[in-house]
Amino acid sequence: MTVTPEPPPDAAPATDQDTERAPGDGGALAQAEQIVDDLAERVLDAEDLASMDALDQPRRLLLVHAHPDDETIGNGATMARYALAGAGVTLVTCTRGERGEVVDEGVGVSEGEHQALADLRVMELAAAMEALGVSDHRFLDDAALAGESRGDTDAVRYQDSGMAWAPGGVTRAEPAADTPAEAFAVADPGQAAARLAGVIREVRPQVVIGYEPDGGYGHPDHVRAAAVTVAAIDLAADPGAAGVLGAEPWEVAALFESVISASSREAAAFGDDPPSMVVPDDEVDVVVDAPEQLSAKVAALRAHRSQVRVREEEGEWRLNVAADRWELIGTSESYRRSPRSRSPQRTPGSARSTDLFEGLA
Repeated sequence: MTVTPEPPPDAAPATDQDTERAPGDGGALAQAEQIVDDLAERVLDAEDLASMDALDQPRRLLLVHAHPDDETIGNGATMARYALAGAGVTLVTCTRGERGEVVDEGVGVSEGEHQALADLRVMELAAAMEALGVSDHRFLDDAALAGESRGDTDAVRYQDSGMAWAPGGVTRAEPAADTPAEAFAVADPGQAAARLAGVIREVRPQVVIGYEPDGGYGHPDHVRAAAVTVAAIDLAADPGAAGVLGAEPWEVAALFESVISASSREAAAFGDDPPSMVVPDDEVDVVVDAPEQLSAKVAALRAHRSQVRVREEEGEWRLNVAADRWELIGTSESYRRSPRSRSPQRTPGSARSTDLFEGLA
């Protein structure tokens, strides 16, 4: 039971101001903060208010991926580690994977059923993000342009472009013969970049993760996503950029490309024909080693049931996404700093970092 003590006999009578102030409200400082908040709500647009809220989290990471499952395969342990540590983690996915392969017939959807497959993969992605502890996920075509009506935004749909394996193996993709007109790979890149730039201005990340310029292995959607990410970072920082939502520009400090170190076990699995994401060891700038996130990454991969097989083999977890190639599920994820980054480049020969935010204010 809480008992309110009686005021002493000589206490001054309470004023209206005293009765309006909640006990323990922090006094004048708290009142000043409330005044600032109230003023901001009256003066600023909703987009700028969202940007101010984003700054409440000291470390903010944004990832750009082409299809559902790409994020977990390449960056799942990284996302889980930073989300658990309290950083803001935002995922932007460019398509819904309508034209991807189906590896599990038990999901009840077949390849070619594009809308049904898209709906399924949206649900799979939501489950995967829950497993990784990531609550902020958006699709790129849901991001509005400045001045665009909600109806016009809703009419935009970036579809999976599809792909074919280049002759001779499964380490290099090329455009499909029947790429649809709505495909992300053939969409207006400037408009896509402006949409992503609006998200960057809202989230205000210090660090962005994307693909290396060839998209990891040449998939046309990955290649386009890599180019759009670079362009969006430039637009977000440009106060005069047309079509970008959000009045306040934002400069991303560090852009990292997901890569695989040439000396790693993952690279060895590709044999003599590695994809473009495999790079010389001395080009790897950051390695996020998060073995404690293995269970989270495996759970997220399992959520992507329509397109990823997962199994445990001799005490190690492996995944399969193409042909009969079973790859080790790694929790050491490597990154190369893009030359477009404003943050200092690593001196050749110096030790790799273990933190994407190292050196950033």
